[in-house]
Amino acid sequence: MSNAVREILTALLAFDTTSRESNLALISWIEDFLARRGIASQRIMDDSGRKANLYARLGPAGAGGVMLSGHTDVVPVDGQNWSVPPFALTEQHERYYGRGSADMKGFLACVLASLDGFLAQPLRMPLHLAFSYDEEVGCLGVRSMVDYLRASAEKPLMCIIGEPTEMRPVYGHKGKIGLRCQVQGHACHSAYAPSGVNAIEYAAKLINRLGEAAQQLKQRQDTRFDPPFSTLQTGVIKGGSALNIVPQDCQFDFEIRYLPDDDVQGVIAEVEQFARQELLPQMQAVALASAIRFLPISQYPGLLTDPRSQFAQWLAQWSGSDEFSTVAFGTEGGLFDEAGIATLICGPGSMDQGHKPDEFIAVEQIERCMAMLANLCQWMQ
Repeated sequence: MSNAVREILTALLAFDTTSRESNLALISWIEDFLARRGIASQRIMDDSGRKANLYARLGPAGAGGVMLSGHTDVVPVDGQNWSVPPFALTEQHERYYGRGSADMKGFLACVLASLDGFLAQPLRMPLHLAFSYDEEVGCLGVRSMVDYLRASAEKPLMCIIGEPTEMRPVYGHKGKIGLRCQVQGHACHSAYAPSGVNAIEYAAKLINRLGEAAQQLKQRQDTRFDPPFSTLQTGVIKGGSALNIVPQDCQFDFEIRYLPDDDVQGVIAEVEQFARQELLPQMQAVALASAIRFLPISQYPGLLTDPRSQFAQWLAQWSGSDEFSTVAFGTEGGLFDEAGIATLICGPGSMDQGHKPDEFIAVEQIERCMAMLANLCQWMQ
């Protein structure tokens, strides 16, 4: 079976599915793979027509069953020093190297390689397959698939997301909100600075206010997570054109990664109120056209599934591990959970290798994932 996984993984890694690129060539390959086994699939396209989710199911008709979910996109290799070709499989030291091998084409290869085993058995419930796009840029693509499943009369009951967890079951992660703040001031010669509105300086005041909010978020802690509190940080800032010009424009991006049961909308509202009631009047007193805008970049909810649930206990049996934990990275899990699909995370590989040059997945992890899928298949009979 490991040879089948290797062949499939070789094919998947050869597709450059960096989030900025189309994933349709890979989707077509999977469609053909499924069709050769008599499995019908459905594309759920994005508005541009360049990307698609792929949904399929096998087994009996009706609602319920288990869904296996994974994303097809990968992060860029730009600026990384790879010693092996990133978009090809290289096998060394019982490891498979290549961009996406751990995050998360290794899981996709295992799922596809396991399908012959599922097809050979009379399943008592359906097996659902969900392959999405643009997870790496904010779980964007999967939302149309969630909408499709939410409206379906044959919605799955449970979902396993195969993000790399070293095959340890994960029941929770934080949510994320990403925002962009655009500050529009008024330019003038720096010799007459009081006649202008310095967009960078007002952006700095907002960033300082965000830092104060970050300290307040630390007051509420949940030791199930690392770090055990919601975090807020500014990651990108751009502004100004020359030292002798009062900058007219500045923008910065910030994010909140929040505990699943934290209400961070109040934090955002407080910062926006500070901008609107305190900063903006000062700016417009000098130049009426001054403005501050907050624009959404990305957002996904947190996940917090009860590790004592029956589903969690079943996953512990299938995976061979009852070491339940949380992870720091986000997934589409919270979106599925909001749609009424109980969701847990368990997949091969480690995020310690994800997003890095010479990304790899250990062969031993592939074998453990195949064992989990075989156990699931036996349970579904």
